[in-house]
Amino acid sequence: MTKTKRDIDYKTALIGWSLPSIEAIDQLNRPFVIVGPPGMEDYAKKYDLPYISWDFEDFKKRVSMEEVCDHCEELYNKLEKENVKLAIPLFEDTVEWAAAINSRLQNDPKIFKHALLFRDKAKMKRRALMGGLKVGVFEEARDKEEVKQFLRRINDALLKEEEEIDPIHVKAFNKAGDVGHHIIRSEKDADQLKGDSFPCLLESHLDGVEVSCEVFIHNGKIQFLNITEYIVFGYSMMAPPSPPIEKQRKKIRGAVQALIKAFDIKHGLIHPEFFIDENGSISFIEVANRIPGGNIFDLIQKTYNFNPFQAYILVSDPNTPEEELKKLFPKENKAKGHAGSLMVYPRVEKIEKLNVPQELEEHPGFDRHTMFTPVQRKVEESEGFGNPHGVVFFHHDEYDHVKQPLQDYAEHDFFI
Repeated sequence: MTKTKRDIDYKTALIGWSLPSIEAIDQLNRPFVIVGPPGMEDYAKKYDLPYISWDFEDFKKRVSMEEVCDHCEELYNKLEKENVKLAIPLFEDTVEWAAAINSRLQNDPKIFKHALLFRDKAKMKRRALMGGLKVGVFEEARDKEEVKQFLRRINDALLKEEEEIDPIHVKAFNKAGDVGHHIIRSEKDADQLKGDSFPCLLESHLDGVEVSCEVFIHNGKIQFLNITEYIVFGYSMMAPPSPPIEKQRKKIRGAVQALIKAFDIKHGLIHPEFFIDENGSISFIEVANRIPGGNIFDLIQKTYNFNPFQAYILVSDPNTPEEELKKLFPKENKAKGHAGSLMVYPRVEKIEKLNVPQELEEHPGFDRHTMFTPVQRKVEESEGFGNPHGVVFFHHDEYDHVKQPLQDYAEHDFFI
């Protein structure tokens, strides 16, 4: 039975901004307060939402990730007056803020230090390696010359000649998704890196199909494990995955359990990514501790018929009864077909009109799309893929009717 406000005598702080999360906690009848960016304060007032304005972007410019715990006293005092006992991060840059608040609420500095593992790609790689997971060769770099040296050493070890050189990957320590990610195929590529790329993580290339897992954990146990197949990296994904990957679920679960043990995770949601090669060998890429991007929660809700935003809130709270979780989560092998999302990025500087093919809308796997011609038609420059200008959703009992259009339309110009 879901608890009511009368049963719970404390509030949960949602750190960040996510309308589905706000709706989810309200539907659960749990007392809450939102700690969100200043730009959403008027919206919160309009709909009478309990709100504390906090400028995460301003702090990001002035305060390092490691220093957040030293700068959260003002926010902590405000939340303590609101009788907050739990803070939950809603997006990447609020992970350390939620952890800093929880550290003070529970008088346990280790909580904050633990969260930094999920925000620093080099730290998480070392922790995973010490926990027995398979990872690529990696180092940290401070300048272009160290990138070149790493490229040489990797290819020297692989006995690769210049014409068949293996690429390496440059990744930002603490950015989400593809931001700060560069593929280096030659020393000339290394010369193109800008000064703000450093320091960074260097990693050898890994082959295989890339998947992510959305893992709901309570008392150190996996309550539900979703597997998402990345169809075209950065553009499209599908859940649950195609049958060849689904057959590897037992191995994937084993890798996830090893990750939970290695990182000493007790409660909440993790979003790890893995490569699976043709032999079924699983390599760890990275792990996040927040709601995944790519509309993955929408895909989970479509195929498994439960609200993952509610599930995230419930597993994050150590006080949630096990019986409540058992009623919430379905069996992992009882998905209703396959669902996919294709994120759409304009390839033009100025949008003239929307270009949705009729054959797409008539495709048996097509579900809906959220694209529209924007009022501001100039496309802003961004690092990485940037923010999508809409999403095309697919759903069908047969995975091919979802996977194929996710591949076929990844290069289509929906905005011209």
